Amino acid sequence: MNLGIDFSADSLHVAQRLIGVTLLVGGVGGRIVETEAYDRDDPASHSFAGANPRNAAMFGPPGHAYVYRSYGIHWCLNFVCREAGHGAGVLIRALEPTAGLGLMRERRGIDDVRLLCAGPGRVGQALAITRELNGLPLDRPPFELLPGEGAVHVLAGPRIGISKAIEAPWRFGLAGSRFVSRPFR
Repeated sequence: MNLGIDFSADSLHVAQRLIGVTLLVGGVGGRIVETEAYDRDDPASHSFAGANPRNAAMFGPPGHAYVYRSYGIHWCLNFVCREAGHGAGVLIRALEPTAGLGLMRERRGIDDVRLLCAGPGRVGQALAITRELNGLPLDRPPFELLPGEGAVHVLAGPRIGISKAIEAPWRFGLAGSRFVSRPFR
């Protein structure tokens, strides 16, 4: 995994650098077009109240997966950042599907390519993310991260679906992408 991304950097930096990178899980995935950053000093972060069994991976080494279930329904994928013990991560909010579209359509039960991975729960379902991936390193199978091609223009705005620290512009997206979960203001 030679992406030029230092996962031990702060989550704001990593979240922006991930835009345009290709994420594959078991060969299925696409170009990352939307992320959100979280940090232990952030009241919206799972790490804000400290480590517990649910969020332990978030306090582990950088460059690993932190997987959690949202609303008891959706598995969501995050990439751990900063040094071990810090508690920071980047939520993968949306992908532009490029690999394994047939499997994604089957897993999601829809045909519309724009909706396959537009939102963290949809990403989780399309890529078959489960708790078994929690804590695994991102530089080994089933994960594969490939460098983006060409320059990207990254937009920033407030995060979505949270009730605390909503004003923080910690959501990042690829300018002009029709695959983001919601348009940027």
